[in-house]
Amino acid sequence: MIRTIGIPAETKDGERRIALEPSAVKMAISAGFEVRIQQDGGVGAGFTNEDYQAVGAKIVPTAADVWESDLVCKVKEPQPSEWGYFREGLHLFAYLHLAAEPDLARALMSSGVEAFAFETLSYPKGLPLLAPMSEVAGRAAAIMGAYYLASGSGTLLGGSAGVLPARVVVVGMGVAGTMAARGARGMDAEVTGVDIDLARLHELQQQGTITASLASSEMAIAEVVKNADLVVGAALVPGAKAPKLITREHIESMKPGSVAVDLAIDQGGCIETSRPTSLSHPTFVDSGVVHYCVTNVPGQYPRTSSRALSAAVAPRLVDLARDPASERLAGALNVSKGKIVYKAVSESLGF
Repeated sequence: MIRTIGIPAETKDGERRIALEPSAVKMAISAGFEVRIQQDGGVGAGFTNEDYQAVGAKIVPTAADVWESDLVCKVKEPQPSEWGYFREGLHLFAYLHLAAEPDLARALMSSGVEAFAFETLSYPKGLPLLAPMSEVAGRAAAIMGAYYLASGSGTLLGGSAGVLPARVVVVGMGVAGTMAARGARGMDAEVTGVDIDLARLHELQQQGTITASLASSEMAIAEVVKNADLVVGAALVPGAKAPKLITREHIESMKPGSVAVDLAIDQGGCIETSRPTSLSHPTFVDSGVVHYCVTNVPGQYPRTSSRALSAAVAPRLVDLARDPASERLAGALNVSKGKIVYKAVSESLGF
């Protein structure tokens, strides 16, 4: 039976989010659970220890104190320094992205943790715990793309009088891709959306979110990426490794100083030349193209991101604390009784 909920401070590089803001903590306490917050865990997102104490939370001094809780809820996947806290009977609720984290998957399996992932929960429809952070990441992609394009090829997204605007290609028009396209259009770039869903492309083009659309295929992507100033990869297969839709050859065909932003990097990346980067070292150059492949993009906007994530997570956290088998947690369980139980994760890892 779950009686205590722990919220640790995040340990991933540059990560300042916290899983629950004070109002969400109050919801969990009102539901009858003790909530433990690691000291100063919310400071990076603008929430003080006193804010949490005011709603009835217990402030504990160390991560070990938090991880003693029956249920631990955090933002990012546990880092290797936290794996020692795993134990049989512990319930974990977080972004896990296990298809790209085989060592973490093994650690969860061997320790007997019941691990629930935000990114695969599908109740009541779609991916409601992934969507808020996809929205933030998509908005950030346009900002980061514009910033690094300035220091790369020296191109302004919106162009100027007598100068053509930049050409932006977004591959994958889900929540993240749509928000990236909206951001680029808001800066007056020309934006081509690429997807397999023709109805979605038609809708976005009619709305003005994109200026052109293209049905996804290797040849089509090669054609538009070659002339792009900024490419945003946002392809998603829930729970599975992201498909490598943008190949090395595509990247090598781009102009020097162009920029590639891989928003699918948490799931292994959809750009073949991508490799994970951090908020402290966000970019690298491959084939003359600046790559931005940060695995926790929303972490650089901790106030907004924490509040958006908290609003989505809090009701499901209470559901989990009350009944881990609740239908409101459909799709969330990834590891149980030492086994991977989410099919796409299992297939991606080959376990």
